[in-house]
Amino acid sequence: MAAPGAFPPPKLGEPYLLTPGPLTTDYGVKQAMLRDWGSWDGDFRAMTAELRQRLVAMLGAGGEDYTCVPMQGSGSYLVEAMLGSFVPRNGKVLVLANGAYGLRAAKTCQTIGRAHVLLDKGDYMPPRGDEVARILADDPAITHVLAIHCETSSGILNPVAEIAAAVQAAGRKLLIDSMSAFGAVPLEPGVIPYDAMVSSSNKCIEGVPGFGFVMARKAEVIASAGQSHSLALDVHAQWDYMEKTGQWRFTPPTHVVAAFIEALKMHEAEGGVAARGARYAANRDAVVAGMRRLGFETLLDDSWLSPIIVTFFSPADPAFDFGRFYDGMKARGFIIYPGKLTVAESFRLGCIGRMDTGVMDRVVAAVGEALTELGVASAAPPASALQERAKLQSAGQEEIA
Repeated sequence: MAAPGAFPPPKLGEPYLLTPGPLTTDYGVKQAMLRDWGSWDGDFRAMTAELRQRLVAMLGAGGEDYTCVPMQGSGSYLVEAMLGSFVPRNGKVLVLANGAYGLRAAKTCQTIGRAHVLLDKGDYMPPRGDEVARILADDPAITHVLAIHCETSSGILNPVAEIAAAVQAAGRKLLIDSMSAFGAVPLEPGVIPYDAMVSSSNKCIEGVPGFGFVMARKAEVIASAGQSHSLALDVHAQWDYMEKTGQWRFTPPTHVVAAFIEALKMHEAEGGVAARGARYAANRDAVVAGMRRLGFETLLDDSWLSPIIVTFFSPADPAFDFGRFYDGMKARGFIIYPGKLTVAESFRLGCIGRMDTGVMDRVVAAVGEALTELGVASAAPPASALQERAKLQSAGQEEIA
């Protein structure tokens, strides 16, 4: 892992993006987009092949049975592509939700006509393997389970290993939305069995937005022929065309792919998944410790904090105003993220991107300055928010027991 201060600040007066993607990228990644590429040209086909090979290699143990299918669009496009391509039209999905992205997956199932059942754990607690096992035992019609690896609306890193074990024991198939975790949190198929997962170019690999990718068992991709509800979001059709021609079916985001290749090389040079995850975890620890010194409270217990993004309760102090706080942080060179909770006011600080603990120390200093500027005397959250958190966490533990 690079030493604090090893990463230069963004160029051209850019702020740091403390978000779960798009995020702060290396200047070399930006420079890679300065050349134009022909989408049918042999050089670009070679780039596509390299991209696919490098991503499959990142899977680690058990990855030899998997293939990579890059597809145009944002993360939500890829989740829809995965659900629509791998869940048959007469299938049924158990959607595990504890935030906005699980709920969006359930909405996707509804929109594309896939039967589903929702386990909604709210903002504070993860779905657990025992719960999944019970639901699957009670409903033999369920064919697939959809899990969110890291739910960035709260910052929870969900226990996908125990979920995968429950799904495998029940003889069902697991699909994983690993948008904000793949590349920094291990997801080896030989350790955590799953049939397909999706991620995005602008997350932990530190590329820019424009495409995502499906990583799936080759057998699942082949078996999915004709299942998709969509022309453009058909994983099998994209895979089949790439296998035959080396090309994307429709106009590819050529500049984004070039940037992503550079980001992949930087990811490997840093030390791969383990090193990238360690840097992000150090960023998280630095910002959480600093924010707690200022009086802030995290939404989650330490055991569920992800190395991707952290949610903090907004201060109860009436002088605190998120809009003015946001502006104060931006003026100091940091773009923060609003909260997405239903039960309490909050905001989020991302830990991913081309940043290190030295940057996170500066973030904490900027927060302190912004609070002083607003006249906030205490960063402590409302007592009601802490009481609600304690009540919901207690209820969640009782459910598991």
